[in-house]
Amino acid sequence: MDTVIVQLPDPRPPVPPDRRFARLTRPPRTAPPRRPALLHLGPGEAVEFGRGEPGRPIGVPIADQGVSRRAGEITAAEDYWRLSNFSATATYVVENLEGAGEHVKVAPGRLGAPVPFEFSRILLPALGEPVAFKVFAPQHAYLDGVPGSTAGAGGERTVSPFALDPTSKYFLVLLALCEPRLRSPSAAAVPGATEVVARLRALPACAGLTRSAVNYHIDYLVASKLRLREAPEDGPGEGGAGGKREELVALALKFDLVREEHLTLLPPRRTG
Repeated sequence: MDTVIVQLPDPRPPVPPDRRFARLTRPPRTAPPRRPALLHLGPGEAVEFGRGEPGRPIGVPIADQGVSRRAGEITAAEDYWRLSNFSATATYVVENLEGAGEHVKVAPGRLGAPVPFEFSRILLPALGEPVAFKVFAPQHAYLDGVPGSTAGAGGERTVSPFALDPTSKYFLVLLALCEPRLRSPSAAAVPGATEVVARLRALPACAGLTRSAVNYHIDYLVASKLRLREAPEDGPGEGGAGGKREELVALALKFDLVREEHLTLLPPRRTG
C-alpha cells in the first residue's frame, strides 16, 4: 500500500528582508529554492520529531528552543496515521488542509491520537511563530456506486436530512455567508445582510436582492432546509440575526454542505 509521507520542515532560518529592495514587489532571493525533504513511513513504522538530544539524531528535527527535545511521534497505520504528544504542557494542533477550519487537538501526554485527514499540517507552539510541518496520508477508500442504505429493494427510502439545491437563491445566500471561512478558516466574522447583498448583486439572479430578502432566506434555511432544532437567539448584527447566521455557517461547514468547489457559483471578487 502507499506510505504516509512527512514533509520535513525547512532547517534554514527565515531570511530577514533586505530594505534595499523594499520598493520591489518581489525581492531577489538570497538562495535558490529547493524541494522539501520527504520521509516515507510504511504501516507500523514511526518517527519522532523535536529538537533531538546530543548523540541521538531525530527523524524530524525542529530547531526552535520552544519545542521539546522529544516532542512527539508519528506512526503510520494503514490509510491514516497516529500522533503522540510527549510534551507535558503543550497542546498540538493538526489542521485539515482540505477543510474549512477543521482540526484536531492533541493534548499533552496523549498517545496514538488517530488523525483522519489525507492532507494535514501539524502546528507546535514555539518561541516565535508556531512551528509547522505537513503529513500526507494515503488516499482514503470509498464505496463504489450507491450506498446499500438507499439501494434496498424493500422498506422506506432514506431521505436526505439536508436537501439543498445549489441552483437556488437560498443556497447562494448560505454560500455568501460561509465564504469568508471557506477561504480563510481563521476568519471570525460572518457577513451581514448588507454584505451578502453586495456580494451577490453581480449575479443576474440576484440583481434585485434586498436585505429583507436575505433575512427571509436565512429564516427559511433555519426553519425548513437545515431545521435547526432550536432557533438561536438573535445576536449582534444587522437585522438582529447574528445568532442565526453563526449557527447556519457552523452547521453548513461542519457537515460539508457548502464546500470550496461551490465558490465558483459566486461572482469573481474585486481586487485592489
